[in-house]
Amino acid sequence: MKKIKVLGSGCSKCKATARMIKEVAHEKGAAIELEKVEDIKEIMVYGLMSTPGVVIDGKLVHAGSVPARGQIRQWM
Repeated sequence: MKKIKVLGSGCSKCKATARMIKEVAHEKGAAIELEKVEDIKEIMVYGLMSTPGVVIDGKLVHAGSVPARGQIRQWM
């Protein structure tokens, strides 16, 4: 099971990112644990300067925009 965190303030792009990750995981039948992180101190631990950010299994894999569906599929 992949542990995925969406980092951001809760803006529309952050919400869209979390929603798309859930949808793609469901489509692929992938087991994930999704967490939305809005605490700025926790976000800064990853060195993120532009949101939304996506962390998979402790590694920052995307930052600054809503990822494309194809990119999310590759993560799964």
